[in-house]
Amino acid sequence: MPRDASELSRRLARDAEAVCRHYLSNGRRQGRYWTVGDVRNTPGRSMFVRLSGPDSGPGAAGHWSDAASAEHGDLLDVIRESCGFVEFRDVVDEARRFLSLPRAEPFPTAKPVLTPVPARSPQAARRLFAMSQPIRRTLVETYLFSRGIKALHHADALRFHPRCYYRENDGSPAETWPAMIAAVTDLADRITGAHRTWLSPDGFGKAPVTTPRRAMGGLLGHAVRFGVADDVLAVGEGIETMLSLRYALPAMPMAAALSANHLAALLPPPTLRRLYIARDADAAGDMAFATLTERAEAAGIEALGLSPEGDDFNEDLRAFGVGAVQAALRIQLAPQDVVRFACQGKIRTE
Repeated sequence: MPRDASELSRRLARDAEAVCRHYLSNGRRQGRYWTVGDVRNTPGRSMFVRLSGPDSGPGAAGHWSDAASAEHGDLLDVIRESCGFVEFRDVVDEARRFLSLPRAEPFPTAKPVLTPVPARSPQAARRLFAMSQPIRRTLVETYLFSRGIKALHHADALRFHPRCYYRENDGSPAETWPAMIAAVTDLADRITGAHRTWLSPDGFGKAPVTTPRRAMGGLLGHAVRFGVADDVLAVGEGIETMLSLRYALPAMPMAAALSANHLAALLPPPTLRRLYIARDADAAGDMAFATLTERAEAAGIEALGLSPEGDDFNEDLRAFGVGAVQAALRIQLAPQDVVRFACQGKIRTE
């Protein structure tokens, strides 16, 4: 039985290709190497994992390097980053599970892999987003498809975390659930916060926890952004609401402020000339619409409302379909924006 991290790493290296196929499934074998985008399992070819070689030293099996980022490490690092672990004991437990070894007492020298940062801070938000992976063929796609959103356009602000920590409150034990992670950014595209939506294990709905949606970091004035805004932008509260609009109007830049209060405080881009505000059909939505409209018009920006038939545009999408949503939006857009954003031909559904 291995008693330290180096022995555990050597055991993983003996099955390096199996480790790569499991934790770096978006890559493929090329000769003596496994190639993939990065250690977080992003598709691509800049990272190389050596599949054969000596147990230790230069050229050892299981060692990897990323030509794009200059990162390097061993297969324990692959498990840590691809699974999003922070505590080294979680990495060890996962490695032992993969190797079918019994659990052991924590190593005496085990330390947190990453330097601690304040909980719920912008730094913690950036770290969480970096630990997550692209949403292609993950539970995030399953979840959004189940909400009627069959096409995602420029959704780089969204990522998937397979085991995101959840605590009922600060004193509760931690649970792990799959989660959709959304980057909250400022007007310079810097990540200031993150939004987590914990998902059920099959992706068909949110996780059965008390508060399946939570935000962290700096949110005031910022948003989750889909597309790059210039002179026209559509904004609203929820991620699913704005993705529903984006499905119907894929060429229009959009942003989700995450709540009514944050929508009211959203900072518009300096080049903006027209702002569409997607209204949720409740008192908070009405207040946010009125406040943001006043702020926009004071800045010389034309503000127009987009009103759903139901409570929000995701409800409309699921009830009536994307064609009906697009038709309803056409009569609410400025004439020049109908030509620009709503006459793009057949909407792609996959």
